[in-house]
Amino acid sequence: MITVCRIEDLPPGESMRVTDGVPAPIALFNADGAVYAIDDTCTHQDASLADGWLEGCFVECPLHAASFDLRTGRPTCLPAKAPVRTYPVTVEDGHVLLHVSVGEPV
Repeated sequence: MITVCRIEDLPPGESMRVTDGVPAPIALFNADGAVYAIDDTCTHQDASLADGWLEGCFVECPLHAASFDLRTGRPTCLPAKAPVRTYPVTVEDGHVLLHVSVGEPV
C-alpha cells in the first residue's frame, strides 16, 4: 500500500497519473467523491487514461474514444475490447491510499 496524495489534491472530477512506487503507471480518478484506480494505459492503443474525459464512473480514452468502467475496468465501447486492471483505493485520515505492491505483476 502506498500513499498517493491528500484527498484535496484530487478534487471531484479530476484525475492524476501515478508512476512513483508502482510497477506500471496507474490512473487515479475522483468520480464525485469515490476514488478509483485503473491501469493508466488504454488497452486499444498506447494512450494515458488519466488524460481522458471523466463522466460519472466512466473514463473515455483521449485517443480513440474507447470508454472504461472505473469500477470493473471493462470497456464499454469499441475500439477497446480488453479490460484494464483495477486497484483497491481507500481514503484514510485525508490521504488517498493505493493498495498495490511493488512486486505485483502488471
